[in-house]
Amino acid sequence: MPKMRSHSGTKKRLKRTGTGKLQRASTFHGHLMSHKSPKQNRQARRKETVGTSDLKRIKHQVPYL
Repeated sequence: MPKMRSHSGTKKRLKRTGTGKLQRASTFHGHLMSHKSPKQNRQARRKETVGTSDLKRIKHQVPYL
């Protein structure tokens, strides 16, 4: 049986917290910051946890994370 391979792009975008949840970067913070409010830019710096509806797909992509 061949080894299971982790999805390299997903590995680089996610981290596991101390309690076992998955963290990801906030959305809407890649470009075009000048027209967004300072509050929106400030809050987008924080990490967010991955939603429960996405966990099954992500665990399949990154089984060892």
